[in-house]
Amino acid sequence: MGARRWIVAAENAWDSARARRGASRTPAHFRIESYGGHGTSAGVVVRGRVVDDPPLSSAVEGEGVRAAVGRSVRAFLTDELPGVPLRVRVGDAEAAAVSDGEGYFRVRLEPGLLAGPWATATVELDGVHRGLTEPHTTESQVRVPSQEAAFGVISDVDDTILETGVQRIGRMLLHTFTGSALTRTPFPGVVELYRDLARGDTNPVFYVSSSPWNLHAFLDAFLLHRGFPLGPVLLRDLLGTTEGREEKHDRIREVMQLHPDLPFVLVGDSGERDPEIYADIVREHPGRVLAVYIRETRLDPGDGRVEAVSDAWDHDVPFVLAADSDAVRRHAESIGLIATAGG
Repeated sequence: MGARRWIVAAENAWDSARARRGASRTPAHFRIESYGGHGTSAGVVVRGRVVDDPPLSSAVEGEGVRAAVGRSVRAFLTDELPGVPLRVRVGDAEAAAVSDGEGYFRVRLEPGLLAGPWATATVELDGVHRGLTEPHTTESQVRVPSQEAAFGVISDVDDTILETGVQRIGRMLLHTFTGSALTRTPFPGVVELYRDLARGDTNPVFYVSSSPWNLHAFLDAFLLHRGFPLGPVLLRDLLGTTEGREEKHDRIREVMQLHPDLPFVLVGDSGERDPEIYADIVREHPGRVLAVYIRETRLDPGDGRVEAVSDAWDHDVPFVLAADSDAVRRHAESIGLIATAGG
């Protein structure tokens, strides 16, 4: 058994023991944490987590590092609630769900006609649970692209739009725990680039990252504060299960399956596995990808890893290794994804 599997097994044992100890106790801070959703009238997915934690505080201007670190640590010290019965509603559809061993839930519904670009999902406690009788109804937003959408954007987050330093573990942890939605910085020009790709609220943007769900509130606040086009933020469990962690491929496939009439632009970086993952997506979905943009962030640009993908690229889809946002913009303008300044 590998180290990660031992850690997951230990976490599961701890969670089971904690659940047994708390089985007779009414949760003091019962909360349905919604991660929103996306889809069309034919099918919508809604996600979230049930926890016994008070909401995290919001970042404020001028707060000290101590406040930021405290908020970041609390985001990871969750008291999740498994086995909670839930009722999810979107449009005319509703479905039952039960939170899993880590408190997560994922529901697919077929709501019928939905008016975009956003619809509302409600999630509530379905019946009595450990002494709780109130529904604790939570609302969240579901991204529903309109018929005017020309394409969607699937974007990585760390080192694609947000300066993180994933390849330097110490630097990444320092940024993650000492920064806030107000202090973390996007790459120059990337906000304007994404706004132009989104064309207002017409073209949907999906932020797909390997970061844990614990950072969902932070990333939502960061996108809002910096003026990015808002869209679903699709993350993954920190450790996963003993069977493995959810792969980024799966979340991208979900987006493409739920939006079958949309082609997509894929944006990532060279620091990790985005080139290889996006190459797989292009092969799996012929005719569905308009362009692949990879921001150059490698510590060693001569390692040949990205070039191994681009040299073997046998598709009509443009594969662009870009030094910055301006390089992406110039190419996007050249193929009509973004209107030129005089157009």
